[in-house]
Amino acid sequence: MNRVILTPAVLPGTALAELKQWLGITTTGDDTPLLSLLNMALEVCEGFTGQMPLEAECEEILTARAGWRTLSTRPVQAISDVEIIAADGSRSALDAAAYEVDLDADGTGHIRLPDTGARVAVRFTAGLAADWADLPESLRHGLIRLAAHQHRERESEGAAPLPPASVAALWRPWRRMHLA
Repeated sequence: MNRVILTPAVLPGTALAELKQWLGITTTGDDTPLLSLLNMALEVCEGFTGQMPLEAECEEILTARAGWRTLSTRPVQAISDVEIIAADGSRSALDAAAYEVDLDADGTGHIRLPDTGARVAVRFTAGLAADWADLPESLRHGLIRLAAHQHRERESEGAAPLPPASVAALWRPWRRMHLA
């Protein structure tokens, strides 16, 4: 996947508060590492489910060849901009009449490009929920449990597989599988 997150999802204070409540932490001394663990949990969740949990502004680089191209990030909420990338790295907007976009009900984003052979940057918004409160309960609870698990295991020897079975069970209904 050749994706860059341009504007990452912002975790609200309520996410940190939920994690601290789960862990029984009342001080602010661990807030920065706990937020890092929540961000890591978001990445693991996306890797496991194949879906970005919280909305973020992203960009994928594709080769412009004739036909439909599929974005690798899911679920795509909107495709906002397409730019041609010249050999020297400069960018210019691709005329909206030169391409088509299609969003499937499952959040798969498609774009039909002209066959220019150049690379294009496709900018889009993707994510299951606009903010933390809108995340499905099982995903949110799994994120908290994974971050708490990592916090508790920070001193242990060796890395256990991620996510643990208790978290995988919460996320499994959201998992998108595909045949290669």
